[in-house]
Amino acid sequence: MHFAFDENQLEFRSQLRALTDKSCTPADIREAWASERGWSPSRWAALAEMGVLGLTVPENYDGLGLGLVDLVLLLEEAGRSGLPEPLLETTALAVPVLRDAGGAGAEQRRARWLGAIAAGDAVVAVGTASMPAVPGAGRADLLLLERGGELHAVEAAATRQTARRSLDGSRRPAEVAWEPAPATLLASGGDAVGVLASLADRAAMGTGAVLLGVADRLITMTAAYAVERVQFGRPIGSFQAVKHHLANALIRLEFARPAVYRSAWSLDHGDPEASRHASMAKALAADAATGAARMALQVHGAIGYTEEHDVQLWMKRAWSLAAAWGDAPTHRARVLERILGAGGH
Repeated sequence: MHFAFDENQLEFRSQLRALTDKSCTPADIREAWASERGWSPSRWAALAEMGVLGLTVPENYDGLGLGLVDLVLLLEEAGRSGLPEPLLETTALAVPVLRDAGGAGAEQRRARWLGAIAAGDAVVAVGTASMPAVPGAGRADLLLLERGGELHAVEAAATRQTARRSLDGSRRPAEVAWEPAPATLLASGGDAVGVLASLADRAAMGTGAVLLGVADRLITMTAAYAVERVQFGRPIGSFQAVKHHLANALIRLEFARPAVYRSAWSLDHGDPEASRHASMAKALAADAATGAARMALQVHGAIGYTEEHDVQLWMKRAWSLAAAWGDAPTHRARVLERILGAGGH
């Protein structure tokens, strides 16, 4: 299979990069992490104006009606820039759930929320039964929550939340207490099983895409530091050991990229192996990002541990997202299970 992004997809990424290069500098990220929300409402509005937030929203709800292949480069760019806004949770995860769930009142929920998401007027957080805390719960207007095999759409005002700390200052997780009701039910039974399985696959792929960008930024920052830092009268980037560290990190990233892109394509096209591809994507991308973080620490030395240095912003995101929606060992086990279940050896 030959796969390549088209001119429109590449141009969309370029436009997002131009926005983030201007308005999502390390200083902007620090300001966002220190704020009450953890992200910038003005930058969220700018993303909506560009069409980024409505990319997966159907056209009849004022969105672009596009798929994950169109979104994957933007998620990668979000990781590269350190974008603190909840693009992954809202656009890659929540919108498809609201779009596809067919429970009672589903059409009314779509009419209420999808257009608001595309306009930048609503933020959605997503939590499953396996999560001790829901990332972004405190900053969301709507929460999609699982309990007892059912999926519910619960307005934030109807929940009680206890904030929990996170390495990544933008994620703002919280334990959420809430009561299910017929009015909040999105999906149950077999419908819920299918929706939750698709959600898990999209989350693995989407988180993997962000991790690609995180790894890319860590490698770029570390390579620049290796050129600037001088020891024994020479830039440390001229030392063979440093070159090897950077090369190995880049190799891991280049192996992970096609796996993530393939996963996005598989999910868009209903490939029967889409779940396996999603797990492969998350495992490889998590390895690439955590490996890049480890390499960045080794090359930067003691300064890499300090909050004063910008590299820590991306290292924290790498560690946080690598564990989100299943870590690398979990997804490798799932890949093995699916291969053996299909009669492989």
